[in-house]
Amino acid sequence: MSITLTIFLRILRFLLRIFLRIRQICSLALHSYQGVYNNFIFLTNYNFIQMVIGVDLGGTNLRAGSIENGVITSVNQALLIEKDSVQKTISQLISVIAPLVKNGTRGIGVGVPSVVDIQNGIVFDVVNIPSWKRVELKKILETEFKIPVSINNDVNCFALGEHKYGQAKSFSSFVALALGTGLGAGIIINNALYCGNNCGAGEIGLLPYLDKKFEFYTSSPFFESMFSTTALKAHGGALSSDARSLEIWVQYGFHLGNVIKAVAYTYDPEAIILGGSISKAFAFFEEPMRQALGDFMYPETIKRLKIIKSQTENIALLGAAALVNID
Repeated sequence: MSITLTIFLRILRFLLRIFLRIRQICSLALHSYQGVYNNFIFLTNYNFIQMVIGVDLGGTNLRAGSIENGVITSVNQALLIEKDSVQKTISQLISVIAPLVKNGTRGIGVGVPSVVDIQNGIVFDVVNIPSWKRVELKKILETEFKIPVSINNDVNCFALGEHKYGQAKSFSSFVALALGTGLGAGIIINNALYCGNNCGAGEIGLLPYLDKKFEFYTSSPFFESMFSTTALKAHGGALSSDARSLEIWVQYGFHLGNVIKAVAYTYDPEAIILGGSISKAFAFFEEPMRQALGDFMYPETIKRLKIIKSQTENIALLGAAALVNID
């Protein structure tokens, strides 16, 4: 009886492997039908998700995570080096992803700080990687790993992650602001990720503001150029009640409040989610940020608007992995 059961289980495992492989092949064959209509990517829930890989390609750091049913089980990361060479950075990217690819991995989702041809997976003018002017990233990774690959903007991945796994699960329309080296936004409207014609929707930071742009006053350059410090040091100083550091955050909150006014006038979202490294100092800029909203034309809009700090670790990896399930 035990021998028969053993044979049966072996056959069952064999058939399961065949099924998974067929599903990968079919998914790859149909990959051009990406569910992208009128510049939206519609979000669909899959209950049979097994394993996917999410990649967050930053201008400085590279991270990849293996995700099973919405839970990160393993993370590889590396400092991006030799950014003047496309081939060397691609090789490094592959070396970080490769150990995570297993039998049954359904696909790879990649968030990149650039505009993206979503259907063809081509990235253009990647921020802080000068050699990446035009890279057919989808084709390169699918050729290497033989599984479907989805590419999107990194802040869009942040927004998608918040919608599926983070602070925005209960909202159908919201904007996610990433505060860090730069300022970017990911936009969800009626449960759909809005990308724009060139995957460039949400570049709020590039709008003119005062003598420069919003990004200058609400990201790393604000601290470095205006105060010869960093956001990290200013946060540390504020935690120690340093008067100068506290004043820096007052000014930062005022400028961010003006960004939020622009977002509210443009999109009228249910919520704005603040993420990125600078959001860790939320407690020190929240009050001046809200004070800056005091002259908003429609007070009821601000009263209803939820402004929330991101809480989920590695949310961008989760969002990138979720790209696999909306194609």
